[in-house]
Amino acid sequence: MNRRIWTKSSYSGGSGGNCIEVNHDRTRVQVRDTKNRTGPTLQFTPDAWRRLVKQVKASLARQQKRACTDL
Repeated sequence: MNRRIWTKSSYSGGSGGNCIEVNHDRTRVQVRDTKNRTGPTLQFTPDAWRRLVKQVKASLARQQKRACTDL
């Protein structure tokens, strides 16, 4: 990755909370903490990243469903 273009999570707000940034090319996806840009990164294959995102979205959907039924 010669030219790194980091994209901030769409869930990141302006308050500077728990945010991540993602950088990717055809062979890997890197994730870093927005507050520690010079720190370590997590690295995934594109397939592993897609599976992780799918699982996180499914988990969030289950939590939202439970919250609605608890009302």
